[in-house]
Amino acid sequence: MEIVLSGIRSTGHLHLGNYYGALRNYIKMQDNFNCFFFIADLHSLTTHPHPDDFHAGVRTILAEYLASGLDPQKSAIFVQSDVPEILELYILLNMISYKGELERTTSFKDKIRQQPDNVNAGLLTYPVLMASDILIHRANLVPVGKDQEQHLEMARVLARRFNTFYNSEVFPEPKAFNFGDDLVKVPGLDGSGKMGKSEGNGVYLCDDEKSIRKKVMKAVTDAGPTEHNSEMPEPVANLFTLLKIVSDQSTVEEFTNSYNNCTIRYGDLKKQLAEDICKQTLPIKARIEEIYKDEEYLRKVVKRGTDLARESAQATLKEVRKAVGFRSFLSSDD
Repeated sequence: MEIVLSGIRSTGHLHLGNYYGALRNYIKMQDNFNCFFFIADLHSLTTHPHPDDFHAGVRTILAEYLASGLDPQKSAIFVQSDVPEILELYILLNMISYKGELERTTSFKDKIRQQPDNVNAGLLTYPVLMASDILIHRANLVPVGKDQEQHLEMARVLARRFNTFYNSEVFPEPKAFNFGDDLVKVPGLDGSGKMGKSEGNGVYLCDDEKSIRKKVMKAVTDAGPTEHNSEMPEPVANLFTLLKIVSDQSTVEEFTNSYNNCTIRYGDLKKQLAEDICKQTLPIKARIEEIYKDEEYLRKVVKRGTDLARESAQATLKEVRKAVGFRSFLSSDD
């Protein structure tokens, strides 16, 4: 089976965008691909999380992964820092990565604008670490959004460069996997853009009913349509996009018709949207709380996932070290 890899940083909580835009498709992929899903705790170090929050962040994402439906019997679910082979490959790939190309990445430009007082080397080489995550398992397919396509291209460049530089065929070139018709883009509640962890515009899988209703009722709208069948402004269109994701077809048609004939009441729309989001997420929230408390279960999941990930990573690194020319005087192996 082809190898699939994806990871999420261990900061914040998973939201509707993560769930409908990615996790539901990951769940489907588990039966048809060899899947590696990880928690990117090393990537989170670029923002210097407090040590007290670091482990809690990893545990949070792990519990939310599992509560959403990722199956540790079907996929390798692991924590990035538990696989040291990633870091060795990261060092080696840094040696064939160039300052100019890294400075030109969109993510680096964005980060130095967002945090000008914390332009650390980890931000510059972030795409190299991401490439290491992918290439250490020789992944064929990587589910990515538009904002990550440049990083995936960097992984492809480094795979080609390594193979050429060392006259080897160690790495396949990973391809983007976007789910085709199953790709869902989940908008935020702030009137524009996608739902995101850092944008403060999301509904989280761990939110309680009161929080969900409050967030949705505060969502941006306009004064309402004044002409029949008028085009929806972006904030209103975003609410209808969310409605299509979480509600049944008859509900969507009811509110679409009321918008088109200028009788829509946005308060009613928001109440229905909040109600349907609650139906989808509150059962997941209950599972999150149950799993988060089960220390032994989490330990077993990570142990199994780490064993699988390290087996894969060690096999790759053996080929990498051979290609580079490393030979140990401490080993009798050729």
